[in-house]
Amino acid sequence: MSSRTYAEAGVDTAAGDRAVELMKSAVRATHGPEVLGGVGGFAGLFDATALLGYRRPLLASSTDGVGTKVAIAQAIDKHDTIGHDLVGMVVDDIVVVGAKPLFMTDYIACGKVVPERIADIVRGIAEACELTGTALVGGETAEHPGLLGVDDYDVAGAATGIVEADRILGSERVKDGDVVLALASSGLHSNGYSLVRHILAKAGIGYGDRSDELGATWGEALLTPTRLYTTPLLGIADRFEGAVHSLSHVTGGGIAANLARVLPRGSWAEVDRSTWSPAAVFRVLSDLAGTSLESSEGTWNLGIGFLAVVDASSAAAIAAALTEGGIDTWQVGTVRLDAVAARPAGDFEQGAKGVDGGAVRLVGAYANGAN
Repeated sequence: MSSRTYAEAGVDTAAGDRAVELMKSAVRATHGPEVLGGVGGFAGLFDATALLGYRRPLLASSTDGVGTKVAIAQAIDKHDTIGHDLVGMVVDDIVVVGAKPLFMTDYIACGKVVPERIADIVRGIAEACELTGTALVGGETAEHPGLLGVDDYDVAGAATGIVEADRILGSERVKDGDVVLALASSGLHSNGYSLVRHILAKAGIGYGDRSDELGATWGEALLTPTRLYTTPLLGIADRFEGAVHSLSHVTGGGIAANLARVLPRGSWAEVDRSTWSPAAVFRVLSDLAGTSLESSEGTWNLGIGFLAVVDASSAAAIAAALTEGGIDTWQVGTVRLDAVAARPAGDFEQGAKGVDGGAVRLVGAYANGAN
């Protein structure tokens, strides 16, 4: 089929080539000497000789997207932050097991290739890859006319990392008396946007409408990029070797469900709501919906983007180090083992996403002031 006939069918290969040219410099900025070849090859090449320095290297992988947050980016024609969200969703899952990210690939499906738009998305991905020490070694932009609208697109990515076998973080390291630290989120991150869009639609609010409570338009506030935790958490794991026992990325399912996944079977923890105040965006959305903050705990992160289960003797120092590094961190609970302290009566979250881990519930009332 000639390129002219293909264009008549709605696919513009020249636009795809233009998009690659626009994104090249941003992608190359993520490449260290271990990345071989240039941008645009059929496959990315990564020199694995560095793995020879490991005693027993284990590869960690993750894949994800950013959900319906892309609908807001499309609505206000702002595409330079979605890439940060994608890297956060993918790479920050890898650090949960203590792995250092090595490389990432991305996939963008769109109704029509608009080179500048695609380049904005990929530049955002590349910037976040730089911040997390991840090489962006390849990707694909697919034009799907007739399946997606002209201004529609979706993004996804996959990443690979590495961890020494005897340094894997997880529930088996957790012990009675460990402290649960909360690391502040930058906002909604990339979860619960279907609910957000539903609330605003019912309230008759447009993304271009200004919110005095949020100090920005709704579209701008809702596109606040996902905070990236990989680099600071890897630094903490090295600095406080052996003190970080397990980590939890608070994404779909909320705080209790995701913490339960990284606790051992037969353990429990109560997360104290009074230790923080959810940011304005959560409160305003709840008020618009006429619901309580508590009712959205299984959907939104409510101000906590990551949880770290750490040795009690190092908890204060770890929290101080993360806070000094720019991520507000505070204690929200303590892990107990049933064999040591009987679990209180009441409903706990357990068994989320098929993981037979610990039991967690949130208790108390949220603080009214700033955390």
